[in-house]
This record gives sequence, structure tokens and C-alpha cells, in this order.
Amino acid sequence: MLRQIARPLYRRYFRRPYPHGNLYYGIFPSYAQALAQAAGFASPQLPSHYDVDAAGRLYRSQLQQVRICDYAAMFWLDRMLAAGVRRVFDLGGHIGQAYYGFGRYLRFPEDLDWCVHDVPKVMASGRQWASAHDAGKRLRFDSDALDADGTDLLISSGALQYLDYTLPELLAKLGNPPAHVIFNLTPMHPQAGFFTLQNLGIAICPYRVIGIPEMTERMADLGYRIRDRWELPERALRIPFHPDYTIDRYYGFYFQRSV
Repeated sequence: MLRQIARPLYRRYFRRPYPHGNLYYGIFPSYAQALAQAAGFASPQLPSHYDVDAAGRLYRSQLQQVRICDYAAMFWLDRMLAAGVRRVFDLGGHIGQAYYGFGRYLRFPEDLDWCVHDVPKVMASGRQWASAHDAGKRLRFDSDALDADGTDLLISSGALQYLDYTLPELLAKLGNPPAHVIFNLTPMHPQAGFFTLQNLGIAICPYRVIGIPEMTERMADLGYRIRDRWELPERALRIPFHPDYTIDRYYGFYFQRSV
């Protein structure tokens, strides 16, 4: 009885801008179904997509720091740069958060090419910010995810969960996929994936939780083997009324392709 009362109350609460972090709602088997529900919740204050002006202003306070969850990715990037990696494709890289943050601690080579792909309004904000803050002029932005083709490293931090395609689907379309793939800060389930909705305060978007077995198997089919994986217990995902879908940690992986 309490659940029957609480569910509609939470549903109304979820549809409002939430300024204190993130809220989650529902379980959906596909991106399309999650998007349809997000569209039903949408309003001028909370659209059902991330391509809004406010998105480009998020995380600016984090550009000059590295989060605890970033250290494993930064460790591997440092070793890759020393081994000759020069072309980096940052999938969902916002305005260059990893580029600026990692650049405070790593010595970037002069010929580094760091390319960020994100939604158009975020990239527009990134280009504007870079004009005044990217002294090394190594950062650029690209509107096509397929331009990851031919790069040395694809890196993604906290972005795979927002895409309407999977990482293996993107890699399978590339004629010359990157030798190295790092993704970090990713919600993953030990058994099977699913979708929920996330209220970010500026939008309500489909939110993908990736099944670990499916991801590792599909990456193996593409010729990638796991070099490293790490767990991030400081992040968790709890969806009201769905305790069986609770995730008590996020994950990071480093895959290397066999040539």
C-alpha cells in the first residue's frame, strides 16, 4: 500500500528540475522505450536530451583537478604517451575535462592530437573555452563519432551511459579501430544490461547500464582483450522501487586490440 502511494508522488517529484545531484526512474529494456518515457516527462525546463546550453557549463569547476576515479585511466594514458600514442579520441569528453585535468599532471607531447566528440552545444562551449584556455592548441572537437577511425586511443569517462549506441557498435563500424580503448566511471551490472532515466537537473535522459558479460564478449569478438579493470565504490546507482537493479559501484576498463 505504501508503494502504491509513493510511486505517483515520486513520479511527480522526478519530473521537476533536481538541483542536488541525480535522480533515477524506472527500468526499460531498450533505449527507444526509455526515450519515449523521457519525452513524456519532458518540459521546457527539462528536455529529453542533453544538447542544451546549460550542459556546456557543467563541470567547469573540475577542469583543473583529477578525481579519484580518474587515476587508473591517467596511469595508463601516461604509459601510452611514453610508448608513442599521439591521436586520442575522447568520446563524450564534454568541453575537454580529461584533457585539461590530466594535462596538469602529465607531460603532453607537442604533437598530441586530442579530439573530443560530444553533443553540438557542449562542443560549441568547448571551442569557446579552448580559445582562451588551451595554450598548447592540442585540443579540437569533431561532430562525427566515426572519426575515431585511425586514432591510437579511444577514451571515454562517464559518457557511455548516455549514448544511443554501444561502444562495440561504434568500433565495429571503423575500418581501422584504435589499438587502445579506455572507459571509466561507467555503470555496469554483473549479469545483464538495462536502461533507466536520469534527472540531471537540466534534462531527463535515457541512462544505459551495461552488462559486463555482454561488453567483454563483444569486445573480444572485435579483437580486444582486457588489460586492466577497476572498480569505483564511491559511485552507486539506486533506482527507487527497483532494489534488484541497485549497482553499488561503477567500473573502468582498459582494452587492447590484438593486431
